[in-house]
Amino acid sequence: MKIAFVGKGGSGKTTLSSLFIRHLTANEAAVLAVDADINQHLGAALGLDEAEAAALPALGAQLPMIKDYLRGTNPRIASAETMIKTTPPGQGSRLLRIRESNPVYEACARRVVLDDGDIRLMATGPFNESDLGVACYHSKVGAVELCLNHLVDGPDEYVVVDMTAGSDSFASGMFTRFDMTFLVAEPTRKGVSVYRQYKEYARDFGVALKVVGNKVQGPDDLDFLRSEVGEDLLVTVGHSDWVRAMEKGRPPRFELLEADNRLALQALQNAADDSYEARDWERYTRQMVHFHLKNAESWGNAKTGADLAAQVDPAFVLREELAVPQPS
Repeated sequence: MKIAFVGKGGSGKTTLSSLFIRHLTANEAAVLAVDADINQHLGAALGLDEAEAAALPALGAQLPMIKDYLRGTNPRIASAETMIKTTPPGQGSRLLRIRESNPVYEACARRVVLDDGDIRLMATGPFNESDLGVACYHSKVGAVELCLNHLVDGPDEYVVVDMTAGSDSFASGMFTRFDMTFLVAEPTRKGVSVYRQYKEYARDFGVALKVVGNKVQGPDDLDFLRSEVGEDLLVTVGHSDWVRAMEKGRPPRFELLEADNRLALQALQNAADDSYEARDWERYTRQMVHFHLKNAESWGNAKTGADLAAQVDPAFVLREELAVPQPS
């Protein structure tokens, strides 16, 4: 299952995504975690110290290698240089799978040991001083979008992406890449404003969206969220001494997380698992192609000097049955 955590800056989406990753690991699920936020705090939330978090390889720095690997023997893609972030897979493309080993994971992912198991963690990389004034952060997350376009996952396998804050996620087609999107909202007007934007933008794309109320302190906060987001409110989370200790760098064992918060995390997993039955690989592929053609026309063709519409394989549909390991 592909799962995104979104929300305004400071809403707690990174903290909740890290708790959800720990919860999945405690339930013996296979997890690939991706930090796609400009602030790059997911590693620290998962227990890495400052040096370890800084040493995570940047996906963006490995983009040429990622493109060359995913291109495989696809005859519609003349070279890695003609691939852009939205290039869809076709016959001959290499696909990524959660549990396998491959050159992309070897170069870009690092193993993080948690209390109840381990995960793979990938990060887009920070916004460096050299990028200031000349680069858009969305160019950094292109490698994430490309990987998601080529990823095939099944039940009991989870990709959890901590997305960039606010409605910036809509600057690319990546918002359609998920089986479930959890929007973290505080019980304030600002807290729910991103929800309204997200709901409106996602309306025509069949995005499964649920709201997680965070920093909820009492019945008045709960009533406010219910009145603002209605049935989209899935669960709420309140104060956590465990989280406070984690933020100080001294987390207890995860099994000591408060019972109410453990139940909230299980509700998130249940919602994600329930969305599995609604998977529509044809729609998923169609949306992938839609955004590729938009990007090709608006800037991709000019940048690469190629007709990127020709990269679309009309007979190809990404499906779970394709999750058969291929030689690297």
